[in-house]
Amino acid sequence: MYFSSFIARRYLFSKKSHQVITFISMISVLGVATGTTALIIVLSVFNGFDSLIKSVFSTFDPDLRITVTEGKVFDPNTAAFDSIKTLPYVDMACFTLEENVLLEYEKRMTPAIVKGVPPEFKVLSGVDTMVREGSFILTQGDRDFAVIGAGISYFLSVGLNFLSPIEVYVPKRTGSVTMNPATAFNKEYIFPSGIFSIQQEIDSKYILVPMSFARRLLRYETEVSAMEIKLKPGTNKEEAQESIGALAGNQFTTKNRYQQHEVLYRVMKSEKFAIYLILTFILIVASFNIIGSLSMLIIDKKNDIATFRSMGLDKDRLQKIFLFEGWMISIGGALLGLVLGGLICWLQQNFGFLKLSNMGTFLVDDYPVQMLWTDFAMVFGTVVVIGLVASWYPVKYFTKRYLQDL
Repeated sequence: MYFSSFIARRYLFSKKSHQVITFISMISVLGVATGTTALIIVLSVFNGFDSLIKSVFSTFDPDLRITVTEGKVFDPNTAAFDSIKTLPYVDMACFTLEENVLLEYEKRMTPAIVKGVPPEFKVLSGVDTMVREGSFILTQGDRDFAVIGAGISYFLSVGLNFLSPIEVYVPKRTGSVTMNPATAFNKEYIFPSGIFSIQQEIDSKYILVPMSFARRLLRYETEVSAMEIKLKPGTNKEEAQESIGALAGNQFTTKNRYQQHEVLYRVMKSEKFAIYLILTFILIVASFNIIGSLSMLIIDKKNDIATFRSMGLDKDRLQKIFLFEGWMISIGGALLGLVLGGLICWLQQNFGFLKLSNMGTFLVDDYPVQMLWTDFAMVFGTVVVIGLVASWYPVKYFTKRYLQDL
């Protein structure tokens, strides 16, 4: 084993009889390094966007959300929910009420989701930190106000300095069929106090209102649609979700942040995996250079093969010399690519050379990057396996051919 690796190192770094072999070997190393660098950069950018989206949703979505399995609303005044609030790892909990509505403002209309929240919702969610215009004010004296998403503000052309209120329509839950559409809806007026901007999906849907306004609009007394929970730092979220779900009962569903946007996170993981496969295929194509390099090296060293054979070197050890040669090309390219990829990601993290936009319309100005050691390990393992496969064919074919000629 040591003899084979020693000879392989000598062949890799020593001067060949044909310069083209050295040139192809360097091209092989650079090809593997380029593919490895691209994999590290793309995976790190995907990690950065994933982390950014999770941090954005954390300002609106709770750690855990309890909803009724069947139906829309439930009665929160039960012993189970009282006991959940007193759990030692629950930092804060509040009830919310949501429903699909139609908004009208100055003859412009758009569908939305009205969300009735209590005063402590601001502390639980942190949505007040995402207000881009106005203030997060839901009640002032005996007057109710709404905080709307930036998408709704755009669709309705809402201005905080205008005197017109937003008209909120929702179909009546009970009542007989009538020929007059106006009598089929509950209608309330509310003035906007602020505009928040979190994420397009949220901004274009939600309008936050006081719980009392939502109940008055929907004609509910005490019913709510969800219980939102903020856990204390350091809490094991899986164990907390399991225990809270058991306390709530089978008629309720307890979801964490991932499950609240399960489709979005699955799409992101699928995209990351698809990009990984595409770049891996490019690495496979780049590894064809290894096949060419080893093939030409074996042809160049056919006299050495005869010498080693006459010295008593068996077939397996002879093949290992050139297998080690291919592995060293792959490992050298992989290590070089990991270093270059890590360096580029570090520079982007600290200096932000690559910008998302010059218009300031994004949450961040630079492409977000997050390096994970698991990505480095996975990419390194992938390159080594590809290098092993790429080295196996020429070594098996050409050494067998020249051994038969001896």
